[in-house]
Amino acid sequence: MMKILVIDGQGGGVGKTLITFIRQSGIAAELMAAGTNAIATSNMMKAGADAGASGESAVLYNISCCEKTDVIVGPVGIILGNALHGEVSPAIASAVSQSPAMKILVPSNKCSLYMAGVEQKPLTEYIADAVRKIAELAAGM
Repeated sequence: MMKILVIDGQGGGVGKTLITFIRQSGIAAELMAAGTNAIATSNMMKAGADAGASGESAVLYNISCCEKTDVIVGPVGIILGNALHGEVSPAIASAVSQSPAMKILVPSNKCSLYMAGVEQKPLTEYIADAVRKIAELAAGM
């Protein structure tokens, strides 16, 4: 079974939608929600995550100390120190970047970030594309 770590902050909206779409897709996966705050984690848990933890320590633990995580998924800010209005610490961004897990990132043009070559779409289309990639990876396992 694929192990997926969903990381989000703020209100957890991206993570919540990712988890909802993954569950609806039928992908056989263990979903761990790691929120930079309790609200984000709570919303991801309500969407169907198998387990959840909050705060920098919990996020770092789930990136680097857990049994093999196959995929880390979340907003692109999880690889940018001080993103999500400071909720993603440089330590979190570094740990995500250095993880051997496949990283699937949902693009955003917020917080002084422009992603060249990424056409503007509704957030749900980016999330659906991320879930398609996860399904493709799961099929190859």
